[in-house]
Amino acid sequence: MHRTTIGDFELTVVSDGTYYLDGGAFFGVVPKTMWSRKAMPDEQNRLDAGLNSLLIRTGSKNILVETGIGNKLPEKLVEIYKQPARLLDNLHAIGVAPEDIDIVINTHLHFDHCGWNTVRRGDGFGATFPKAKYYAQRGEWEHGRLQLERDAISYMSPNYDPLVESGQMELIDGEREIVPGVSVKLFPGHTAHMQAVIVSGGGAADKKTACYISDLIPTGWHLEPTWVMAFDLFPLETIESKKRYYARALPERWLTVFTHDDKAPWGYIERGERGRLLLKPV
Repeated sequence: MHRTTIGDFELTVVSDGTYYLDGGAFFGVVPKTMWSRKAMPDEQNRLDAGLNSLLIRTGSKNILVETGIGNKLPEKLVEIYKQPARLLDNLHAIGVAPEDIDIVINTHLHFDHCGWNTVRRGDGFGATFPKAKYYAQRGEWEHGRLQLERDAISYMSPNYDPLVESGQMELIDGEREIVPGVSVKLFPGHTAHMQAVIVSGGGAADKKTACYISDLIPTGWHLEPTWVMAFDLFPLETIESKKRYYARALPERWLTVFTHDDKAPWGYIERGERGRLLLKPV
């Protein structure tokens, strides 16, 4: 487990395991001769990608950012991606039961980010975290319900519709402070309404910030603004959102949390020689 503190907040990276992603899709238009220097694929051109959730302990609340793939994938997708389903076991290993989670935040509603939102209960689906209030962007939910040809496979309604219908998931519009010190901010590109989760703590003289940046920068291999995934619906917006993020995160030395990096789930991004972006892992 990777653990650190931001002011009075304790942050722990909790994994749902790893799953397969196609290397070409993971790196989009970046030539394989370039990205394979950083990540070596298997014989089927697949890479192991992490499924990192972030547990934020505020002292009074347990907040879980992202819930991995879960255990409800159809058999065909299990063959394609794998279905490790390790999140609940890893939470248990640090003494956290589903009933202990007070808030769940989904940065967006792709199946690999919200799979443990719900579990099968009889003929239906119920909340995995029964006492939690869930938060997601309204525009993200509305887009998923359209089931467009380009990305319908990414949206699986049992992960969120039962929660919306019961009122346990609140759909929000734009930026929002969820609890004091924990807020969400839109960084479009991967989807039109993807949000990052920002945690700020400490006093004026020693303020620290961490950001779960989600699929804007999925791994430490994707630091360069033009290294965007083929999954991104709006790649030009991804580039602009990255630049906007770096404009604050670098000078203010934010701890960046990566959703799909199975080896370095967080670190500090810095500029090296000739302005090249570098990751300093924690």
